[in-house]
Amino acid sequence: MTMQAALAAACLMAMGLAHAQMPQTSTDQNVPAATARQQAAEIARGDPARWSQEDTTAEARLRTLRKEMGAALQEARGACRALPAPERSACNKEAQANYQKDMAGARAQAAAGG
Repeated sequence: MTMQAALAAACLMAMGLAHAQMPQTSTDQNVPAATARQQAAEIARGDPARWSQEDTTAEARLRTLRKEMGAALQEARGACRALPAPERSACNKEAQANYQKDMAGARAQAAAGG
């Protein structure tokens, strides 16, 4: 499993989606084409600083959290698209609700240092 796949799987688990309606593993098939292009460009530039350098300020931690939560939402939506049509709407609603819940606590989490 690649680093991105492992991160996405961890984000999905944290969002409570990995075992609810989503496939058990995260693959590149779950990533929208535009996101895949963006990821390829990021990979070409090398590992992001957030992988090896600690965010030292609350604002930097918040930026990283927002980026990772947004990526997890995109991954979850991609996985929802792979579900049968009758299950997609509920899956997308759950993904969005979990994203909103996570974003609501992001500022406090960033201020707390984790």
